[in-house]
Amino acid sequence: MRTLNAILDRFAHVVEIDTATLAPAVPLREVLDRFWPAVRPYRGRLSVVLVLAMIGPLLDALAISLYGRLVDDVLVPGNLAMLGPIAAAYVGLTVLGGIVGFGRSYLSAWVTEHLLFDLRNRLFGHLQSLPLEFFERARLGDTVTRVTDDVDELGDFLANGLAEGVSHVLKLVFFVGALFWIDARLAAISLIVAPPFWFIGRRFAARVKALAREQRARDGIVTTVVEESLGNAPLVQAYNGQVAAAAGFARETRSVMRTQLALERLRAGYAPFVNLIEVAGMLIVIGVGAVDLAQGRITLGGLLAFLAYLSQLYGPVRGLNRLWGEAVATSAAAERVIELEERRPAVTDPEHPIPLERVAGAIEFDDVYYRYPGGDRDALAGVSFSLAPGETLALVGQSGAGKSTATRLLLRLDDPGAGKIRFDGHDLRDVATRDLRDNVTVLPQEALFFDVPVREAIAYGRPGATEEEIVAVAKLAGAHEFIERLPQGYDTRVGQRGRSLSGGQRQRLAIARALLRDAPVLVLDEPTTGLDNENAAQILGSIRRLMAGKTTIMVSHDLHLVRRATRIVVLDRGRVVEEGTHVALMAAGGLYARLSLAHDAGGRRKAGGGRTEARGRGVEKIRRRATSRDVRRAGVAP
Repeated sequence: MRTLNAILDRFAHVVEIDTATLAPAVPLREVLDRFWPAVRPYRGRLSVVLVLAMIGPLLDALAISLYGRLVDDVLVPGNLAMLGPIAAAYVGLTVLGGIVGFGRSYLSAWVTEHLLFDLRNRLFGHLQSLPLEFFERARLGDTVTRVTDDVDELGDFLANGLAEGVSHVLKLVFFVGALFWIDARLAAISLIVAPPFWFIGRRFAARVKALAREQRARDGIVTTVVEESLGNAPLVQAYNGQVAAAAGFARETRSVMRTQLALERLRAGYAPFVNLIEVAGMLIVIGVGAVDLAQGRITLGGLLAFLAYLSQLYGPVRGLNRLWGEAVATSAAAERVIELEERRPAVTDPEHPIPLERVAGAIEFDDVYYRYPGGDRDALAGVSFSLAPGETLALVGQSGAGKSTATRLLLRLDDPGAGKIRFDGHDLRDVATRDLRDNVTVLPQEALFFDVPVREAIAYGRPGATEEEIVAVAKLAGAHEFIERLPQGYDTRVGQRGRSLSGGQRQRLAIARALLRDAPVLVLDEPTTGLDNENAAQILGSIRRLMAGKTTIMVSHDLHLVRRATRIVVLDRGRVVEEGTHVALMAAGGLYARLSLAHDAGGRRKAGGGRTEARGRGVEKIRRRATSRDVRRAGVAP
């Protein structure tokens, strides 16, 4: 046994993989218990497949028995009268076997494809419920591999494994029964190879599972490398990273190659062991059978039929061993699927949610605390503020102050650790997330789009919108003119993530989409970031139209936009440190005033080409002048 283990270890040798990339191991029985219920809707057709799987081995056994009759009743006595009936029986069995085989293959494929459809949609639907934090940390390529390749392997085994197992078992039953019917002593001798078959099969299967787990993980890593490299093609080319990207891809694919070769070595090494056992068993039977034939204890036809049954007997034994290997390999794919399914949504709807129609727009943060999983401090700590319907509130602060965290909680992408957020007086945890988000429009920092025509990109805000409505909001957003100049107008595809459009064009489309949605609450998350002054100025006009009549929370470093808020809340390290109007906060000379002065000074340096316009002035003199100027602006600001 030690020698066999050493040989197997040599066959299975491969470069080590970081165990952190492997999904937690799950016993095969638990895999079946978890996923077998998915097969239940197809029990009717699967039952037919099993019946056909039972008929197939019976037909094979009958065909072999005809072979023995052909030798003993036709060839040995030279009785050609029996040739016709036996030939006709052969033809009949062949035709019937073809019909049975076709029915089994097609029904198996039907069940497999429908089961794969269900499993893929079940997993993809579950992914849609996971928190944004999962997608921010997960390797996208690896997740895609789990939804596609791993589910394919799992579904194929669930749909076909049972039928194959039944077929192999029945072949064993029929062929062993035929062997004992022909000659019980020879049959008992022939079965001495069964324990070695089982023992070697289990040893190989254990190594196969270990390699299969590594293979599934490495496939996911390769897909991740491809997705990241191609998705960041502008960065790769700008920094001459093509060689490094190709080297990284080669390194990972080389690991995949080595793992696959190790797996193939293991599978190929299995064949000689099995063949040796088969030959040994066959030679023993031939030797004993030859003695029995010479002594008249068995006919030539009976011996030939026995050997034919015996040769067929090794097939299902080998098939069951192979099926066991496939089962343990499939469990490696199932473990990766289970790991995804075990991830729970960050929020869940209440059992009996409060109905939430179109809200008035009153929002209240009441002593809200929140800490990201694994964080060492609160992202929000005791945050409280409120908005009346139609009011505009700006959240201001340095990076990491908690501004975007507040908007995540408002959309209930996460729940506060303590405190409450209320919509029209209702705790967000008491309403359905779908109703909540139907009442909120988000204009994010990065305008995201699917690769669809412009028309569909805008209509994503409200599916089913008419052409007139789509064009109307495009005009309000200042997007209609550039859309008309596109090669196919509103039928032009925007490209993956909208990359066929400029930043300003994407933002105008996003504003048109938000205008079409027309929800009573609006969240602006850095809507002018990354735009030049001219584009930002043009888009500000569209944003003002979007804000009209809506309760608005804006997160922005652009203080030209912030000054238009009726109230400003300043956050610092997750806490509210200031609150008031732009004029009052400037006069107070606190954090907001410092941020505003830094913003204005940066704007002047940018406009002046970096000239030291403020050189020699004291900080207090800058603050007094800026405050005076901002007071005058506030008097005319809408």
